[in-house]
Amino acid sequence: MSKNLPRTLLEATRYFADPQVCIDFVAKLRWPDGPVCPSCEGTEHYWLSSRGLWKCKVRDCHRQFSVKQGTIFEDSAIPLDKWLCSIWLIANSKNGVSSHELGRAVGINQKAAWFVLHRIRLAMRTGTFQKLDGEVEVDETYIGGAAKNVRKGDRARKLTVRGGIADKKMVVGSLQRTTEEQASQVVAEVMLETKWNSPRGHVVRNVEPGAAVYTDAAIGYRALTGDYKHQAVDHHIGEYARGRVSTNGIENFWALLKRSLHGTYVAVDEAHLWRYVDERVFAFNLRDLTDLERFQTVLRRIAGRRLTWTELTA
Repeated sequence: MSKNLPRTLLEATRYFADPQVCIDFVAKLRWPDGPVCPSCEGTEHYWLSSRGLWKCKVRDCHRQFSVKQGTIFEDSAIPLDKWLCSIWLIANSKNGVSSHELGRAVGINQKAAWFVLHRIRLAMRTGTFQKLDGEVEVDETYIGGAAKNVRKGDRARKLTVRGGIADKKMVVGSLQRTTEEQASQVVAEVMLETKWNSPRGHVVRNVEPGAAVYTDAAIGYRALTGDYKHQAVDHHIGEYARGRVSTNGIENFWALLKRSLHGTYVAVDEAHLWRYVDERVFAFNLRDLTDLERFQTVLRRIAGRRLTWTELTA
């Protein structure tokens, strides 16, 4: 791969203006040791320059395949240069990119841009990760507004960041504080049900037993004491920090999430809230990387994460 890789959006737009450069760049990240047939996983192939495809040499296969096949790009008529610029924009945005803004920036309609953004968010999602350890802050927030504020006829309730807790979605997050090895990392998930004991299930799934867990005084965290070194601060009496015990770090992440939801997206569909949460988790956890490194991280995750329009809108 060329040493003169782009460092800014302007450089990326110029760099990926050539379709062959786009194909070579994505192929190198997807297949570091050379193209692999998505159908039979064969490594013997030849290049069809007239079609921009490879053809598998395996006797029982002989199928043609492109760099898009088996990725978030599959079955998309949008050219790779627009895909790559879209990935650069959303991977490096501080507060997200709306579908209207993306559509204007790369020259596609809003509906297509919305689909593109959700496919990219799927690639941003962390598949597997080590459980958090050390000092971990845990907190929950509520996203949404009262159902009475939704216009009649809306297919699905829209979520905003205003209003009371009633009729909202609970999002629970855990933040592992900065260590010598890495900066603080966040894991966050949308709860299927808003229950008082939902946070405990999140902690069990994502935090190593024996870790020091800091929370507020909500009743849902009381059952953690047996498995974790649990301590809490009581916000109701004005206590926000007691020595090492606080939830200020994870609350900072909630502020970033809500700034994106309220400032950029304004309202999101309840069914897709987890996708927007994943986007902000990606941005937070990779905040110390360069724009190019975040861009490459997304591209390395594109394989095996196909999302169809039917799946997205079902």
